[in-house]
Amino acid sequence: MSERRAPDTYGLADAATTFPERLPDVLGAARRALAGFAPSDIRAVAACGVGTGGLAAEAAAALSAPRLTVPFWVGHAAEVPAFVGPHTLFFALSASGTSEETVAAAAEAAARGAIVVAVGGDPQGTLAHLAEEAALAWCPRGETGARTVEALAATLVPVLVALAAAGLAPDAAARLDEAAASLARRRNVFVGPDGQAAQVARRIGRTIPLVYGAEGVDAAAARWWKARVNLNVKAPAFAGAVPARTYDELAGWGQGGDITRQVVSLVLLRRDGEPLALARLFEAVMAECDEVMADMIEVRAEDDDDLGRFFELALLGELVSLALAGHEGVDPGPVPGIDEAHPR
Repeated sequence: MSERRAPDTYGLADAATTFPERLPDVLGAARRALAGFAPSDIRAVAACGVGTGGLAAEAAAALSAPRLTVPFWVGHAAEVPAFVGPHTLFFALSASGTSEETVAAAAEAAARGAIVVAVGGDPQGTLAHLAEEAALAWCPRGETGARTVEALAATLVPVLVALAAAGLAPDAAARLDEAAASLARRRNVFVGPDGQAAQVARRIGRTIPLVYGAEGVDAAAARWWKARVNLNVKAPAFAGAVPARTYDELAGWGQGGDITRQVVSLVLLRRDGEPLALARLFEAVMAECDEVMADMIEVRAEDDDDLGRFFELALLGELVSLALAGHEGVDPGPVPGIDEAHPR
């Protein structure tokens, strides 16, 4: 798979490669925006978002789950569940700041008396206007593009900051600093013509990637990989979680191998120190798919901390998608299909 020179009108490649150095700035911006935020008597947490905001919500829930003593609900539509009320901490996450479903959910949560934190991009967008009118806590995403890994971090990190401010989770500042340092080292392995991102992209080639990760943090990263291929390469991709997919989807590869082995590659997001039961499931997936996939690609994260691992996998997924786009001569920036579906 040779490299080509392709347009990158939004500078997504530069944004990805400089992300490790900018992660501390994301934390600093979130802490400044939420200075003085200290809600009490929180009995439930909810987050709503679509696109990058939706992935940030899923990742925040997965990262927080081991430490939270209250439930954390995640939604991707305008509807708000009945439990949302005065004792709910509600996050409205929109990397663009204009997602109509997220704005509608935030307005409904605020009307019910929930403590709403709005995180968004465009300071002139509808979410920012709602935050001003309803006196909601507001955290701007910053100047980065709405679809970069930095935008994902800038939408996710305020959730972690707010959870700590509410006394629901430990302060994540030290973990984020460690993640930034680890990412800088890993970035140097990922980039370049012979870097890991280019190697993975060459193996995927023109096949359709199916990305599996363990339920929780790794599954959220798998969905980020899928979305990067969809948006940056303008190509199909799919994602799933283990163990859930070993109870249904795995059976679906029993027929049609003559077709799938030509068009589908399986990417497994794994880590050292997996629980034995999880490792056995991944091995079972590989055994079942060995003869029905064009390739099976294992990607192992090195960071031991779940927060650092999530950003490590997310950064690699973004770089792989950009390498795929470059090979095809596709500009990763413009997404006319999305713009037509959601005109501003």
